[in-house]
Parts: sequence; C-alpha cells; structure tokens
Amino acid sequence: MNSEIERTVYEISVDDLQHVAKEILDRQLTDEELAAVGGSVGDYIDWFQAIENAINQHIH
Repeated sequence: MNSEIERTVYEISVDDLQHVAKEILDRQLTDEELAAVGGSVGDYIDWFQAIENAINQHIH
C-alpha cells in the first residue's frame, strides 16, 4: 500500500497529450514525439503555483 507521500494526486496521460496534439497539429504525436513532449511537459507547469492556488481555493 502506498503512503500518502507516494500517492499520485494528478497526472497527465498519453491521451491528454494526444488530445492537445490533435487540436493544435490536427494529428496525433508519434512515439518519438510522445517521449519528447511527455518528458518535458512538466517543465512548463508551475506546480508550486498550481498547488498554492488549490490550497487557497479550498482551505479557508
């Protein structure tokens, strides 16, 4: 059983990546492109700010 520290609370799936690719490129990503995009998408998400916003929205 996973501890609270190890539990994933949010993730981006391959389907999520393919959905956006279809919208902006009008095609799906290749396996090579999926590896590149999937490996770097987290670099573009301000995780601290996202978590802070969620805390501020739900914790009063």
